[in-house]
Amino acid sequence: MNGSSFSDKVAEQRKLLIDLGICSRPNGRAIDLGCGPGYQSFALRDLGFESVIALDSCHALLEELKTLKARDSIEPRLTDIRGFATLVERDSIDAIVCMGDTLTHLDDRGDVSKLFRDAHDALRAAGRLVLTFRDLSLELTGLDRFIPVRADDQRLMVCALDYEPESVVVADIIYVRNNGGWTLRKSSYRKLRLQPAALARELRAIGFIIDQDRSVGRLHAIVARKP
Repeated sequence: MNGSSFSDKVAEQRKLLIDLGICSRPNGRAIDLGCGPGYQSFALRDLGFESVIALDSCHALLEELKTLKARDSIEPRLTDIRGFATLVERDSIDAIVCMGDTLTHLDDRGDVSKLFRDAHDALRAAGRLVLTFRDLSLELTGLDRFIPVRADDQRLMVCALDYEPESVVVADIIYVRNNGGWTLRKSSYRKLRLQPAALARELRAIGFIIDQDRSVGRLHAIVARKP
């Protein structure tokens, strides 16, 4: 990843967070759940958060973030995001973000509910929980289940979706050019089918106020505020 492309991604996420109403306060603290290489973590820092805890279970992505952050205020942690509440005190966080479709990769709906409750406990008054995720609640049928992802001289990628009641099995089919020929790579994984309206109802029942509930590009965004 080159510096300019990383900077572009950070700028994109900073703009999105501003559009979703996120700003820091003095001594603001934030948590980035499923931080990856740190696009949202750096965006939160740029918005003025004095401390950002960046959590991910992928060692390689966290190492990438560590290389880029230098002596920054971002604190990378290699851990399962479902246990984030054990790392902070109650009523101590100003913003929690779980973005880029991280939410749909949790194992089951119970994990999502626990994350919501833990976020409510961890946030200060007026603190915000920011979610972005793919709305997979509407089932695609027939050939619409096959979605082109990338096509260039070096790589062809298509994903196929198989729907189950609570999840979608995503099969990635990738052809990579290698020594003048093409090599096939295959993998599959499950993603949760999360309905935005159902998530908003649950967040309200926990005690959140919903500030935003709308599409942002190909993802859906919900911003929930603790009163």
